[in-house]
Amino acid sequence: IITGKGEQLNLADYRGKVILVVNTATGCGFTPQYAPIEQLYRDYHDKGLEILDIPCNQFGGQAPGDIASIHEFCTSKYNTTFPQFDKVDVNGDDQSPLFAFLKSKQAFKGFGNGQQAKFMDEMLKKQDPDYASKPDIKWNFTKFLVDSKGEVVARFDPTVSMTFVSTVVSSKLY
Repeated sequence: IITGKGEQLNLADYRGKVILVVNTATGCGFTPQYAPIEQLYRDYHDKGLEILDIPCNQFGGQAPGDIASIHEFCTSKYNTTFPQFDKVDVNGDDQSPLFAFLKSKQAFKGFGNGQQAKFMDEMLKKQDPDYASKPDIKWNFTKFLVDSKGEVVARFDPTVSMTFVSTVVSSKLY
């Protein structure tokens, strides 16, 4: 994975930190999650939280443009300050090894309840009736939480409330 500055991601740089890895997109219905993700970063970065924003264009082409235009959008619309990386595939033959690893440690557990969850379930069942049994990332703004020991401890699909995500993240920092 390449940083927005063209440098290779080195996960060893984050040793001892709590990391929230998020596959993002600028044109998604979940894009407003950038605001609470940024707030989470501001609240807990000094306590050891890192957020890795890794755009993906595999879901409806919702991450158009290059990393420079994506970065401009995020910083101007959501005032993001956390690290942003170049686009990758999170599923399929060309998937990033990082996402292959994360999915191997935390499988899809469902979208939960509520209107968004029902919509996502119905939409994906039309594409693949067996989608829920596969570990693939289902949509943009899926998040993986890695604790300070390097263990992948949680997966949050995009329909999970950011309030809940924040609660779980903060519990791993103390």
